[in-house]
Amino acid sequence: MYAHLRQRSVRCGSAETLLYRPVMGNFPAVVTTGHDRPAVVADLSEGDLPEGDVTVDVSYSSLNYKDALAVTGRARIARRYPMVCGIDLAGTVTASQHPRWCPGDEVVVTGWGLSETHPGGYTTVQRLRSEWLMEKPSSMSLSQTMAVGTAGLTAALCVLALQKAGLSSGADVAVTGATGGVGSVAVALLSASGYPVTASTGKADSYQYLAALGASEVVDRKELAGGQQTALGPERWAGAVDSVGGPTLANLLARIAYGGAVAACGLAGGTRLPATMLPFILRNVSLLGIDSVRRPSSARAEAWGLIASALPLHNLDDITRIEPMSRLPALAEQMLAGQIRGRVVVDVHA
Repeated sequence: MYAHLRQRSVRCGSAETLLYRPVMGNFPAVVTTGHDRPAVVADLSEGDLPEGDVTVDVSYSSLNYKDALAVTGRARIARRYPMVCGIDLAGTVTASQHPRWCPGDEVVVTGWGLSETHPGGYTTVQRLRSEWLMEKPSSMSLSQTMAVGTAGLTAALCVLALQKAGLSSGADVAVTGATGGVGSVAVALLSASGYPVTASTGKADSYQYLAALGASEVVDRKELAGGQQTALGPERWAGAVDSVGGPTLANLLARIAYGGAVAACGLAGGTRLPATMLPFILRNVSLLGIDSVRRPSSARAEAWGLIASALPLHNLDDITRIEPMSRLPALAEQMLAGQIRGRVVVDVHA
């Protein structure tokens, strides 16, 4: 069925490259076969690859909250089964039917339905749609792009949304869930961009960790999550990044200064929002919903540009651990139990 593709070629720079190269042999992948059971490691072959016009030799993926739910079988993430897990991947193009991408290109893919409607990044080979790929920032390694991953991209989208909503330079901001993937990158990005950051966490042993990322103040999450929700509180922050939701988000909104905004992107604290209209109609506060799965390429490029220019790579390296794909089941359980700090990069070849 691929004979006609083997005869076609395109000009990539000065090198003539085949549009199709057969995948040799079987390759491992972490596959979920149902939302009520844990994922398993399976051997796949070229016939198992999905439709797409670019084939990538995957080097790294990452572990996000959604991945943990899929790997453990705690929630229905995949829309069909079997499904390769992993919402992120970074690797090298090995074959392309699109002139934008050539073999040897180092690329990053986050979101776009990976592990939900399209097989994901917990594999050593994946076939994808060309429009989903982003060129790896030249200042970063492939593993560093996965240290960013969906979590870091979401954090960057939050920061950009706050700035476009009018967050002034040097204004006080808050970050909830600050030791998580989104929170850690948000603290580092905001601090590096000149904003005094108040980091909210429930982990008493993480104060030094957050200070190293640039937080100027660290508060216990009970200040926002505990007790009765307040309709309006003291005007404390001009903006905030919230990855928790629930009562935390409600109390955060009540403490945002006039004209401020909250970029909300998570639901670890629940999907319900027990808030009132008062922050919106008396203080002109904006609630900005942030999605990173279906954002257009232009928005992704802007976010990756912010990451490449503003995120201190030493901070990124400090919050990252690289783990073998074989440890994913245990790591997923730890993440759901709130026992993981920072970012986990998954080496799919280990």
